[in-house]
Amino acid sequence: MKKTVLITGATSGIGKATAQIMARNNYKIILCGRRKERLDELEKELSAFTEVHSLSFDVRDKETVFSTINSLPTEFSQIDVLINNAGNAHGLDPIQNGNTDDWDAMIDINVKGLLYVSKAIIPQMIERKAGHIINIGSIAGKEVYPNGNVYCASKHAVDAINNGMRMDLNPYGIRVGAIHPGMVETEFSEVRFKGDADRASNVYKGLDALQAEDIADIIHFVVSRKYHVNIADLIVYPTAQASATIVKKNV
Repeated sequence: MKKTVLITGATSGIGKATAQIMARNNYKIILCGRRKERLDELEKELSAFTEVHSLSFDVRDKETVFSTINSLPTEFSQIDVLINNAGNAHGLDPIQNGNTDDWDAMIDINVKGLLYVSKAIIPQMIERKAGHIINIGSIAGKEVYPNGNVYCASKHAVDAINNGMRMDLNPYGIRVGAIHPGMVETEFSEVRFKGDADRASNVYKGLDALQAEDIADIIHFVVSRKYHVNIADLIVYPTAQASATIVKKNV
């Protein structure tokens, strides 16, 4: 019997790449994202490999999260794997110059959104005494770097939630783990710099950064281990990166 995977933030980057690799490996896929056109396009692509269902909602909207997930058709209602991938960085300013709207967005998406989606799905996993939750964190959840302040705080929260979730769900046999990537070349920096493509591309110039497919491959590896194996906490860097602030660039 195929397992069902729900992926938030599935319309781009790591989420999209994860949906693609999981579909090709015989999982049923629930795609979640805000951009319906992208969801429809990806659903059409992946339907060549497996059963796919799309949910268009914003993880920041608590009521919609619960109502939308509860509206799943019967054939997709049992969620075996939850991949909490939705997340964003907004701005890269010293805290005294920070934009409070940016702060709200990061806390609402990266922390509260992860909690809302998890809360909507965990009860069925507890009932079955089975399930797997993967929280996509960041090296920013392990180290604070200059001008990272609130983004780093939000990802430190993901790290703490992941650890607490694993402890609280241990009695029910539910696997919980986090993957913390370093520099991944996706739309991440373009969002952080509010569409400034030149500034975003400079982040990755001169190094062979991780790609979304690299992280997706690791997610598939983690999910496909025998059930008694739980990869609880994993940091992934490109070879050129040694820490949040130490990067070897060939420029």
